[in-house]
Amino acid sequence: MLLSTRSPRHPRTAALLAAGASVALLAAAAPRPAAPLGIGDRLFPHLGNPGYDVRAYDISLTYQGDNSKPLDAVTRIDARTTSRLDRVNLDFSHGIVRSVEVNGSRASFTTGGEDLIVTPRRPVPAGWPMHITVRHTSDPMPAKDAEVGWVRTKDGLAMANQADAAHRVFPCNDHPSDKALFTFRINAPEKYTAVANGLPVARTRGGADTDWTYRTAHPMATELAQVSIGRSTVLHQEGPHGLPVRDVVPTKDVKALRPWINKTPGQLAWMEKKVGRYPFENYGVLVAEASTGFELETQTLSLFERELFLRPEYPSWYVDSIMVHELAHQWFGDSVSPRTWSDLWLNEGHATWYEALYAQEKADRPLETRMRNAYRDSDAWRASGGPPAAPKGPVRGEKISIFRPVVYDGSALVLYALRQEIGKEKFERLEREWVSTHRDSTATTADFTELASGIAGRDLSGFFHAWLYGAKTPPMPGHPKWKTQPVQRQAPK
Repeated sequence: MLLSTRSPRHPRTAALLAAGASVALLAAAAPRPAAPLGIGDRLFPHLGNPGYDVRAYDISLTYQGDNSKPLDAVTRIDARTTSRLDRVNLDFSHGIVRSVEVNGSRASFTTGGEDLIVTPRRPVPAGWPMHITVRHTSDPMPAKDAEVGWVRTKDGLAMANQADAAHRVFPCNDHPSDKALFTFRINAPEKYTAVANGLPVARTRGGADTDWTYRTAHPMATELAQVSIGRSTVLHQEGPHGLPVRDVVPTKDVKALRPWINKTPGQLAWMEKKVGRYPFENYGVLVAEASTGFELETQTLSLFERELFLRPEYPSWYVDSIMVHELAHQWFGDSVSPRTWSDLWLNEGHATWYEALYAQEKADRPLETRMRNAYRDSDAWRASGGPPAAPKGPVRGEKISIFRPVVYDGSALVLYALRQEIGKEKFERLEREWVSTHRDSTATTADFTELASGIAGRDLSGFFHAWLYGAKTPPMPGHPKWKTQPVQRQAPK
């Protein structure tokens, strides 16, 4: 994710330019009180669920042409239990549940917190397959605490599920540590175009409606799911090695947006030279006519606000670098996903790093200048947001608030310090080995430390501990004169 430079929640435009210049669930009664579980993530303790591993989702959505009305939906989950389950918790909190089946038998269900709690007719033993079918609605109208799930665009819908919102769209195990394959089946009126992550499998027209099917070839975290329905045109190009590139833009804006869209193949080639082959089956840009306050790396189809490309006050180099930020996430965050949300710095630090490196190489915006400015502000960022690998929790009612400056430029600064410490050649080798070693999987800060130490030929745990967990920013290797600004302490009230 890149929080919009146009959003009052995040002062990113100034920093970047200066561097270069109500929930309702209808539930059957359960036999005894139930409660949400969660896997104990430090930042989102009630997110995700223990006891099973999801292998695949199959999600059917019926859109009636009105983005203020709930969609009829069926979510099928193929999983395998990791422990005996007499109850199964799913994350889901913004729709009406009509029925649930577990392994072909009707199950009772209730709710607790933001969980849908299912009681199978018989307990499911450990190590068994578990097939869950939930018939429900998916409500595009925002709940007061939603950030966000469905995004209502001017002509339809799109998804923005990071970090804690996929379960506002469909029942799931909503944590990036449990990646799975996805199939999306979308029924929409004929005048609409429906797109989703992955490759198109089928398109069937029946009467006044069209059925669209898409399937991912690689596992995906729930926060990266994308379904967009609107009056859109799909543009096709070819990227490196014949990679299919499909971009989705409002039909009325095709001419204005094509110059930006045409840059994607070149940006793909640039990233491949830095870190290796693109990790997925296709890529593209989804332009939505909506104000989200951010751009988002939904897997294989990154979400962008229309105004980013069409407002003349944004320099072209700046827009290009934001496009590369979301593209870099396909390697860092999508293919290699964080094991916990405290590992977020690995996503955003790397995406910011390649965003800045692209601006240096393509637009003469010095990386060192940006990193020196980040160093100056780093102590203040740590004081307000926590250190990069131990960020403070979200502000109450604003779960997206974990995306603070310390996980962007503050984390890119850690990578700069690492390159200074081990040298450019070993750093570039580390980057390539990181994304190849952990492709289609999840990884942790400890994994990154271990790999970096192996490539450097010495133990870097002390270096990483200081840079990732310290309240103060360590001295920058090779730049002894770089100084941080004193942190302004607020007077007690």
